[in-house]
Amino acid sequence: MSSSFRAPLLSPSDEIDLVALVKGIWQQKMLVLLMTFVVGFIAAAYAFLATPEFQVSSILRPAAINELDALNRSEIYKLPPGDALIKVGAALESYDTRLGFFKENQKLFKEFERPGRTLEQSFEEFNRNSISLILPDAKRANSLSAYIKLEMNYPEGVDGVSILNDFIEYAISSERQHISADIDVIVKNRLAELSGKLEAARTSYNTTKEAKIASLQESDALKRAQLQDELKALRNQLRTQRSNRMDQLSEAIGIAKTLGIRKPTTPSSLGDADRTSSATVMRTEVNGQQIPLYFMGVEALEAERSALAVRKSDDFVEGRIAQISKELQLLQANREVEVLTQRKNDDLFLAGVEPLRAEVVRLRNLNIDMANLKLVAIDKQALEPLSPLKPKKSLAIALGLMVGLLLGLVLASIRYAIHVRRDSESARLRTQGIESRKEKALVSNDSR
Repeated sequence: MSSSFRAPLLSPSDEIDLVALVKGIWQQKMLVLLMTFVVGFIAAAYAFLATPEFQVSSILRPAAINELDALNRSEIYKLPPGDALIKVGAALESYDTRLGFFKENQKLFKEFERPGRTLEQSFEEFNRNSISLILPDAKRANSLSAYIKLEMNYPEGVDGVSILNDFIEYAISSERQHISADIDVIVKNRLAELSGKLEAARTSYNTTKEAKIASLQESDALKRAQLQDELKALRNQLRTQRSNRMDQLSEAIGIAKTLGIRKPTTPSSLGDADRTSSATVMRTEVNGQQIPLYFMGVEALEAERSALAVRKSDDFVEGRIAQISKELQLLQANREVEVLTQRKNDDLFLAGVEPLRAEVVRLRNLNIDMANLKLVAIDKQALEPLSPLKPKKSLAIALGLMVGLLLGLVLASIRYAIHVRRDSESARLRTQGIESRKEKALVSNDSR
């Protein structure tokens, strides 16, 4: 090919003429066509022999508010739709979640297994190159709503649609289980807290009741002791009064015997006892002073002293003693203490625990259907792709032909430039040789 190629002569300016360049490349058209064919053939071979790679995607958006209403109204777990979407996105991006899905669905990943690789190594290749999570650009204000896009690239022979859809369901189910476990822990903790508050209320009530019973019993004991002391003092007082009365009577009896007063009399009657008179006299005596006891006469005084001497109890003399006996009888049993000690269900009398009991009942009867809890809305499920992502055969062949053509043109241009440079050097050397021979001829003529 190169033997038939002749570069046109250079212009005196020693510059490559564009027309001459085109003619030179045209003379090498077979080289250009050959390079175009070779590179195009290589591109076509890649396009038809390379393993096709497909891409599927799925888009998740926040769930409707009513889907999470039961959970949020429980007052124990708040989960707005946006937060639920973030939780699911974190689960989709979690290495642990992906590994768990990989282990539970090994049949779907047969194509990723290689001899000599462990299960974790096969998963690492899948996790690194296959699934990618795409979030909306926070700097873009034209995004109508939050979303999460999940893309998966997979070679031919892999059920990528099932892998992506099942993985999303697995991540949602896993996050749903985590939320359910969190709710169970929160409910148990709150029930334990409420149980502690109820137990504290019971302890406080029991302490208050025991203190009240002890206070009532102490008050009764004190009152009983005071009444008994009062009763004893009254009896001693009455006994002393009786003894003093007997002494007074004994003294009055002695005076009455000395005066010879046997029957009750008065001082005026005693003065007129020795007077005799035939007429009947009626006497009225007004005396502001107390008549001495001995005027009662010996008989009356001895009779009273004898009665006092044989008296066994003075209780009937003082009315207060009967009142004290009544009060002591009432103090034998404190009915309030009996009622307090005979209560069978003290919880009925706990104060301020009605809200706690209502909350315990509410938490124990809490029924959230976690199995049907919709955390996110699947806006677009993965569908079977119509064509592979790569290689794109027509594009690969077209690019191969273009690259081959450009490479052929570049090689032809380089060969043309080399031949032009070589011809220029040859022409310059020939010119120098001719001039040299002319100069030698002139010198020879001059010497003759």
